[in-house]
Amino acid sequence: MDSDGTKLLCTVIGAGSGISTAVAKRFSTAGYRVALVARSAANVLKLADELQGAGTEAHGFAGDASSESSLRKTFHEIHESLGPTEVLIYNAFALGQANPSELPAEQLAANFQVNVIGALVSAQCVIGDMKAAHRGTILFTGGGLALEPEPSYSSLSVGKAGLRSLTFSLHKELAPFDIHVATVTICGPVQEGTRFNPGQIAEAFFDLHRQPRGKWDREFVYQ
Repeated sequence: MDSDGTKLLCTVIGAGSGISTAVAKRFSTAGYRVALVARSAANVLKLADELQGAGTEAHGFAGDASSESSLRKTFHEIHESLGPTEVLIYNAFALGQANPSELPAEQLAANFQVNVIGALVSAQCVIGDMKAAHRGTILFTGGGLALEPEPSYSSLSVGKAGLRSLTFSLHKELAPFDIHVATVTICGPVQEGTRFNPGQIAEAFFDLHRQPRGKWDREFVYQ
């Protein structure tokens, strides 16, 4: 909670079932309001309503992670109505199946727009307020493909490697401004009833967020 008694805001880009919903619930239990962003207005508003019904203060916003202008417009709407983002979770990704020898250049570029550029734009939309407040957390959903590429998922492999590099660069740049940047690198399929249960993964996000300054990790490899 902020000094004026207002609940702090966690913004989740790429909202849907699975990790993003689990993360929203976890931060809500810690007293955060949650802004959910997804391309489909109908889907994200439905998700927000479901979470509201379960006790999570959730607000849905339409925003396209593949479009810089759409993301910037959405962040403006969020911050105008709910205030600045304290915690940013970027969970959007684009998945295309093709070996690198057959991967169309335009598909790689389109997927990269979501997998990496959307993450960069989202971070840029919150950094100013975080610098002014001398605090903030930016967390990206990474993947094991960044560590060990899979030819049939060559586009996502490139994207997750790029996202990991972006995370490490931002971590080094922003730590002096009291902004923690990190990635949860998930090395397995997310599925209920397994080690890769969304609820357990959400705990990894929250644990990174609450690390004390001076002991910040830039990556948690979830395997």
